[in-house]
Amino acid sequence: MNKKEMAKYLASLTIRLVTVYQENYSRLAMERGLTESEFRCLRLMGFEKGLSNKKIAERMSLSQSRLTRIVDGLCEKGYMTRESNPKDFRSLNLTLSRKAKSFIQKLEQSNIELHNKILNSTSIPQQKALFAGMDKLNSETAKWLRKK
Repeated sequence: MNKKEMAKYLASLTIRLVTVYQENYSRLAMERGLTESEFRCLRLMGFEKGLSNKKIAERMSLSQSRLTRIVDGLCEKGYMTRESNPKDFRSLNLTLSRKAKSFIQKLEQSNIELHNKILNSTSIPQQKALFAGMDKLNSETAKWLRKK
């Protein structure tokens, strides 16, 4: 396999992996009565503590008004509460409810179990190569995206 074919194969593997995760997240969102955007917002808030509504909108590539609609839905469904930020009237203090924290904890545990199964099915040398490859893939992808 030449370099061009290997690059094409790596791109295909990466896309398939992302697709599998997206399909799983779509299914989980539907099971909870959430839109995919609501689910993404919850995941973001659950895994990266202390994000402002402005930062969440930026990370999700959304306008503030679109994020407001997503937050409205999450509040109505009991996943989040919001309060005005007394220090900055344009900003909100968004807080995950117990229901959301429990859901995110289950999601995190499910991810750990999946990856534990993957590790149990591979040898130590394969695991080391997998970690090195994933680290490299992540860092090079991040560098490439920053240039755009």
